[in-house]
Amino acid sequence: MCGLTGIFRSRNRGGRANLEPVSTDLLRRMTEAIAHRGPDGEGYHFEPGLGLGFRRLAIIDVAGGRQPMQNEDGSVVLVCNGEIYNFSSLRRELEALGHSFATHCDIETVIHAWESWGIGALNQLTGMYAFALWDRRQGRLLLVRDRLGEKPLYYATAPDGSLVFGSEVRALAPVPGLLDRLDATAIEDFFAYGYVPDPGSIFAGVRKLPAGHYLLIEDGRPVPEPVRYWNAAPGGEVPAGGDSAALLRTRLSSTVGARMVADVPLGAFLSGGIDSSAVVAFAALQHGSPLDTFTVGFPGAEDERGPAGLIAARYGALHHTAVSEPADIIAAAGNLATIFGEPFGDLSAVPTFAVSALARRHVTVALSGDGGDEVFGGYRRYRWHCLGEAVRRHLPAAIRRPTLRTLARLYPKLDTAPRWLRAKSTLTELGLDSALGYARMVSHVRDESRRGLFSATLCECLDGYDPAARITALVDQYGDASPLQQAQHIDLTTYLPGDILVKVDRTSMANSLEVRAPFLDHDLAAWGLGLPASLKRRGNAGKIVLKEAMAPLLPSEIVSRSKQGFSVSLATQLRRERPRLEAHLLGRPMLESGLFNRSALVRLIEEHVDGRCDRSQPLWLLLVFAGFLAHRQAGVERINPVMRVSEPHLASM
Repeated sequence: MCGLTGIFRSRNRGGRANLEPVSTDLLRRMTEAIAHRGPDGEGYHFEPGLGLGFRRLAIIDVAGGRQPMQNEDGSVVLVCNGEIYNFSSLRRELEALGHSFATHCDIETVIHAWESWGIGALNQLTGMYAFALWDRRQGRLLLVRDRLGEKPLYYATAPDGSLVFGSEVRALAPVPGLLDRLDATAIEDFFAYGYVPDPGSIFAGVRKLPAGHYLLIEDGRPVPEPVRYWNAAPGGEVPAGGDSAALLRTRLSSTVGARMVADVPLGAFLSGGIDSSAVVAFAALQHGSPLDTFTVGFPGAEDERGPAGLIAARYGALHHTAVSEPADIIAAAGNLATIFGEPFGDLSAVPTFAVSALARRHVTVALSGDGGDEVFGGYRRYRWHCLGEAVRRHLPAAIRRPTLRTLARLYPKLDTAPRWLRAKSTLTELGLDSALGYARMVSHVRDESRRGLFSATLCECLDGYDPAARITALVDQYGDASPLQQAQHIDLTTYLPGDILVKVDRTSMANSLEVRAPFLDHDLAAWGLGLPASLKRRGNAGKIVLKEAMAPLLPSEIVSRSKQGFSVSLATQLRRERPRLEAHLLGRPMLESGLFNRSALVRLIEEHVDGRCDRSQPLWLLLVFAGFLAHRQAGVERINPVMRVSEPHLASM
């Protein structure tokens, strides 16, 4: 895993050659800003109109895989963050076509694949990657992000007209004037979803290249819109009868094995859930020596150390555990800005940082179970979406909308009750169409509450913007899919690349750790999407086929264990913090930003602290945003841990 940066200035302006060099000092400062992504070295390439920078975390061909990397005559130059898992087979194919390789590094295959197949090379690559490739002969710069969005890539047009890009938004911070303005729609997206979805960023003019897209920039022409080269369409043969479980075992064994190729120590995250347990089982069977596994536990009923220990013991793992007491929650909210560079509200980033820090003490690469819920239908909200769609099919909209909305208004608000008792929310969602109902289901702060937090100026800038529009567009795009596939598509396009994979990439790379996710093999993801709903969900249970596949390999209590999340009583903690809540949310960075309605913030704090309502979700997001504003104001760059972690130890088996 690594970090890349670049500056591209057209060498051909108005038909006249422009041989101006890019600023070497600026590119070096951009690259140094992401040094945590690559502590093993740096490299640069400069030529008229182009500069490429690179920070390396050496994983494969430690001695020879330095970047930027070039072809034999230097006409093609590449910087790539990520791993190409099928590089061995690609190398054999390319050598048969006459290509010569100078290294044993997986990334070199990208260069020769481009030379042979052009843009068609993207269909040949299996892996997680974001890269920039310059072809001097063709005068083309290619920026690419992997199919499911495991690796990030930000880009923008600088005030001087140059195209600048980097692995993190902090790589663009040294560019004068680029991060001066915030994007109003991104602010509303953040409070709706808890993150800023692709292709936007919190900064006006700075964009994220969406997953499965590329930018092909022709020298002398404007930067075009990204082009999609892969879509998460259902695919792969689904066998009849009980063969699906056996086929899944074969597929998982293969995808795990492909992600274990490394010339440095490798281990795995282990939460005790079925996804990470499945990855550990197949990894341990193929590792050849005891596999290092890592668990961060929390005092309380949902402590994962017990279930994780069962798996570690079964497979003879060297199991490293740490006990973590939740840190000061308000300080944690502020510290997230130093890791993510823009507002990021997923509280599970806290333990993900902690387990990454623990793992990095022992290994350089860790496998994870991320993606299992999206690929095999594990989220509880999928059940509610499918039930909602059944209601919508049987009740005409003319009857459903007014009737259910009236019932929703009459039903009491029970925020802390179990989902089946929170009928006010359910009835409201059912009164909406499919897309708006799902958008409401996944939103952190509902429409009616969100706008009340914003200042009149911010509301005017939003000019009627609706964060649910992106989900509406996706529902329209996948209108022929089953309700379950529809929900999976939405999450694979929004929540997975915008939240889950951002969380994993930034927290792991803040610790200079590479994380690989076998469930996100693109062929496996397409196969999972194509499975019948009955193999993914039955009643309250999800991931049916995965559980059937893993039953011979895992203890029954792990297979039947319900899904757990990182549990911190935000509501209770925040009620004890009124003075600090007021100091952070009513302090200078928030009020001087001109973005928020002070009286609404005061009312929100009072309602929560007095116990009248649970306002922990909007308060948490406001704390995160306040931390982001304070981070910008102070120019803080140092990455600090966001959770106290006790010294790790080898668990007794």
